[in-house]
Amino acid sequence: MFLGVDGGGTKTAFCLVDRSGQVVARAQAASSYYFSHGIDLVERVLKEGVDAVCTAAGLTPADVEYAFFGLPGYGEAAGDLPVLNATPRAVLGHDRYACDNDMVCGWAGSLGALDGINVISGTGSMTYGERLGKGVRVGGWGEIFGDEGSAYWIAIRGLNAFSRMSDGRLPEGPLSEVLRRRLDLASDLDVIDVVHNRWQGDRGRIAALGRSVAEAAGLGDEAAAAILTEAGRELAQLVEVTRERLEFGPDETVPVSYSGGTFGAGTVLEAFTTGLKDRFAHYELRDPLYEPVVGAALYAAKLAGTPLDRPALDALRTASESLAPGEDGR
Repeated sequence: MFLGVDGGGTKTAFCLVDRSGQVVARAQAASSYYFSHGIDLVERVLKEGVDAVCTAAGLTPADVEYAFFGLPGYGEAAGDLPVLNATPRAVLGHDRYACDNDMVCGWAGSLGALDGINVISGTGSMTYGERLGKGVRVGGWGEIFGDEGSAYWIAIRGLNAFSRMSDGRLPEGPLSEVLRRRLDLASDLDVIDVVHNRWQGDRGRIAALGRSVAEAAGLGDEAAAAILTEAGRELAQLVEVTRERLEFGPDETVPVSYSGGTFGAGTVLEAFTTGLKDRFAHYELRDPLYEPVVGAALYAAKLAGTPLDRPALDALRTASESLAPGEDGR
């Protein structure tokens, strides 16, 4: 039995996969993004989720053959690594596990842990790719000065467009009414109170407004559509730099896939696809094979030296087809 854990900015997903390719149990807990709430948060969230998924399967943590924990922010503060690396031991009661950034879950799920590049765009954004045993990460610098093309990045630009529409610096479009309704604003200036005071700049709550920008774009808002198009182009650029750093040859096919809720917006996916084609002729865009949390379990099996065989992978794929791409976003 292999445990996959996919942490994110809005939730942490858990699943147990057996050797036959069956997802035996699932669970969900709060975000394990700890920078705003302290590193002790990680152990609390992991314990809650591991206990829940094991209870659902009728197992104990001792029954887990190997686990992979994809943790948001892992590797972004070197001094925290000893604590993050040790935390699963306290939760599982054994050392049969590995930890890395949650970007690995997206790559392993989308491409079945094979060479290629996966781009993640949920609350934050980044790429992770592998070629011939070499792994490269690009992006993921955080919401203040990075995470281009992410839901947070889209939301902030949407709020900026809203403020300019309210002032008259930009022609008012459907985005204004969408955000007024979503935030229940008595006056436009109340958006300051909501975002800064009531939400305290909460990363996840702000990122969720990216869906409002997508809604407005669907209603014909030109400013919102332009934001989504730019997001797709930014994500394509992340892939291009990753390809260069992995040293794929000029005639080499580069498998590319994607994960995260932002790709649920058709305009983002379309601009991303176009951006890839404009940059390199041999990108092969693939729909995600598995969701990131299942990818984490697959990677656990691989790290244990017992990767799932083809029949098991096919069974897992059949079970995963009912989940639309992007439902397991960050």
